[in-house]
Amino acid sequence: MADWTEQIRRAEARSEELGNRLADPALAKQPSELASVGKELADLRPLLEAGRAWLSAVQGVDDAKEMLGEDDAELRELAEVELSEQEALRDELEAEIRVLLVPKDPNDARDAILELRAGTGGDEAALFAADLFRMYARYSEGRGWKIEPISVSESAGGGLKETIVSVSGKGVYGRLKQEKGVHRVQRVPATESQGRIHTSTVTVAIMPEAEEVDVDVNPADLRVDVFRASGPGGQSVNTTDSAVRITHEPTGLVVICQDEKSQHKNKAKAMKVLRSRLLEAELDRQQSERATERRAQVGSGDRSEKIRTYNFPQNRVTDHRASFTLHKLESCMEGNLDELIDGVHGALAEQAEAALDAEIES
Repeated sequence: MADWTEQIRRAEARSEELGNRLADPALAKQPSELASVGKELADLRPLLEAGRAWLSAVQGVDDAKEMLGEDDAELRELAEVELSEQEALRDELEAEIRVLLVPKDPNDARDAILELRAGTGGDEAALFAADLFRMYARYSEGRGWKIEPISVSESAGGGLKETIVSVSGKGVYGRLKQEKGVHRVQRVPATESQGRIHTSTVTVAIMPEAEEVDVDVNPADLRVDVFRASGPGGQSVNTTDSAVRITHEPTGLVVICQDEKSQHKNKAKAMKVLRSRLLEAELDRQQSERATERRAQVGSGDRSEKIRTYNFPQNRVTDHRASFTLHKLESCMEGNLDELIDGVHGALAEQAEAALDAEIES
């Protein structure tokens, strides 16, 4: 068992240190340092609350075990009930603490860019892309997040060939980052006359939204082209050069935005996506340099890897990385994703902890 007591004591000591710093009047003259201290203190609070509750549960287990030695039969019966409840609470809190102790990604608090693209499967893949977008949109609405369209390309059959949106709110990237990858669907398409199950795929990308200070983009490296927007829309479609295509020549990245009637607004949105893609590329490069061997063992999580299967006939959704399955597919597709996301995050956190323990032992 991990030495939870020592971990909690360290967190309490750090919290006291940060509290003393906040009480120092000199810190008020350093706004950026003040914000950093406040954020670290806020991040520690969930661990401290869970840790103190765990210590209380551990004491409760010890007290109940001591009561089991009493001569009074009624007291022993009460002790058995109390022991069972306290052990269950202790185990639940240990699972929570295990997740809280996993090092936090500094990008978790950021907003995110969500991209969905139809993969193999033709019209059925595009229809599933539209279903996934609706799923994420409903989930975002339930959490009070804001979704802003950046680029949408519809298919002839009413699906989505590609959609790019900005999702803003509390902890968006940290909550959605494990959704990145290839999502596979197994179901009978509406156009299938013989009832055969088809398999299609959709690529989901989640990127932390980058600020201008995060990525230094040299204007000389950009080629900006304007052209007439196409597809459903208002009077600006096919009549004005409002659509914008930006090419980052050093990397070859291309971003197109045509949702707004204003060329300037389309350019601003396209730059937002470009900065986020460049930030993601840099983060991937750093991660690769730091953990090449571990990625070879547990998988890279790249978009080329199938991460999840949605099996409609069996009402089942399975995340292959976490070996986690829910028989609540219909509920998930309605945007009720917390149980799925919590299960995946918890399982991946346990895998990361096990890998870290193995590295330490070796």
